[in-house]
Amino acid sequence: MAARENENHSPSAAAQATAEAHAQAEAIAAGKGRPTPTRKEREAARKRPLVPDDRKQARKEHREKMNAAREKARLGMAAGEEKYLPQRDKGPQKKWVRDYVDARISIGEFLIPVMFFVIILTFIPSVEAQTISILGLWAFFLVAILDSVILGFIVRRKLTQKYGADKVEKVRWYAAMRSLQLRVLRLPKPQVKRGQYPD
Repeated sequence: MAARENENHSPSAAAQATAEAHAQAEAIAAGKGRPTPTRKEREAARKRPLVPDDRKQARKEHREKMNAAREKARLGMAAGEEKYLPQRDKGPQKKWVRDYVDARISIGEFLIPVMFFVIILTFIPSVEAQTISILGLWAFFLVAILDSVILGFIVRRKLTQKYGADKVEKVRWYAAMRSLQLRVLRLPKPQVKRGQYPD
C-alpha cells in the first residue's frame, strides 16, 4: 500500500522538480540569473560623484562656464542692462545722466587726443613750441573742467524738475567723469545719438 502511494506521488514530485528547473532555466535565458536588487542597491547605482574623476576635464569645464558667464556679463554691461551694471551705474537717474552726456558734445571728451598731440609737440627741439603746447594743454584742461562743472549744474537742475528736489541723487561727479571720457570708450556704451537728449 505504501509502495503504491510512493509510486503515485513520485511522478508529481518529479514533474514539479522539472517545472522548477525549467522556470529557472528560462529566467537565466531571459538574462536575470541573479536576485532582484534592493532599493538601497538601486539608489547606490544611480548616485554620481559631485566632482568628476577626471579633475583636468572638470577644471576645463568650470573654466569654460566662467568665461561664458563673464562674457555674458560684459556684453550685458556694455548694452546697459540693469542687472549687469555695477552699483554706481544702476538706477533710472544714472541712465538719464548717461543719455544726456552722450547726446551732448563735451569739451572734456577731446582731452585725451589733445594730450597725445601735446606729447608729440614736446619732441620738437624748440623751447618756445614746448612751452606753448604745455600752456595750451593746461588751458584746454581748465576749459574742460569748467564745462564739466556747468554740465553738473545742468543735469542737477533737469533731474530736479523731473524727479523732485528731495529725490535727486548725487550725479554731478558721475556726469563730469563720463563727459571726460572718449565717447567710444564709455561704459556702458552710449545708447543715444548726438543731439538725442532724454525727456
